[in-house]
Amino acid sequence: MIVIYGLKEQLNPIKADLSDVIHSCMQHVLGIPEDKRAQRFIPMDREDFYYPGGRSDAYTVIEINMIAGREPEALKKLIKTLFTSIENELAISPIDVEITIKEQPAHCWGFRGMTGDEAKDLKYKVGV
Repeated sequence: MIVIYGLKEQLNPIKADLSDVIHSCMQHVLGIPEDKRAQRFIPMDREDFYYPGGRSDAYTVIEINMIAGREPEALKKLIKTLFTSIENELAISPIDVEITIKEQPAHCWGFRGMTGDEAKDLKYKVGV
């Protein structure tokens, strides 16, 4: 599950393209299948979205929630690939992108009526 926050005036016009960029990075780096795009966009009103100084109105927060088990180098590669791809495809500077990866144990996930540790039919590897 990926949650993306930004000012609605900036985020709404690029949602589809940003979704494609993020999912492409997830596929390329982690081997996530095409049909596993789980993203939520939260366009924010200016009065509800505070962000650090030195950032532009393009400031975008990306929270990636996933089952724990990937190697630190894979996670670092994902972050760096996202920075590069977002800048190249959408002209958003890395200074305006904040990425957080939140990993939880498989037993803390619930989907398709089971917990993540019970799922034996995932079409991708967690331990990459």
